[in-house]
Amino acid sequence: MSYHLPVTVKAVITDWGGVLTSPLNDAIATWLTADRIDAAHYRTVMRAWVKQAYDGEGVNPIHGLEDGTLEPAEFERLLAAELITVDGGAVVAEGLIARMFTAFAPVEPMYDALRTLRAGGTRTALLSNSWGNDYPRDLFADLFDAVVISCEVGLRKPDEAIFQHAVGLLGLEPADCVFIDDIDHNITAAEAMGMRGILHTDPAETVAALRALGLPA
Repeated sequence: MSYHLPVTVKAVITDWGGVLTSPLNDAIATWLTADRIDAAHYRTVMRAWVKQAYDGEGVNPIHGLEDGTLEPAEFERLLAAELITVDGGAVVAEGLIARMFTAFAPVEPMYDALRTLRAGGTRTALLSNSWGNDYPRDLFADLFDAVVISCEVGLRKPDEAIFQHAVGLLGLEPADCVFIDDIDHNITAAEAMGMRGILHTDPAETVAALRALGLPA
């Protein structure tokens, strides 16, 4: 994480999966076990897809899923076709995304921090790269002044345009904002345009970093 003192922070923009939820790796491990998927093979496939998605080497399934140009059902079909079970069998495509994230659980200390921030006058926003997830939208009105979900705006992190869009919805400048994410690439992109970044690894550490910026988290 990186931040500088003294600062005047007017808004906190946060990722969802892996920040407001339990860690992605834990959810994936639960899914791999439940579906009896060959974990080593899955990691080989996904490592290549993620690298391509973040290194800008053309459009790939993750890129398309996140920016809305690829339907979730088609992503499920493409990913299932690349995977095998531990006994060499096929993986069921239908409902694959829901199964991948079924173990996601809310991280209450982070939700509490957002409520405290907003009650103290700090603006808040969600900025999430969607994987066809079911978001807890019933909570959003009380948590966020703006919600940006990648597939709904045709943009994805780490593209500068999606950060500009989120900041614009808040009526602020990048320098007014702190961005929280659990992916290095996204933090680097936010910092490059003038935002302050907090790389999330632990709720207590993230809350402490917010408080170090003078925020009532």
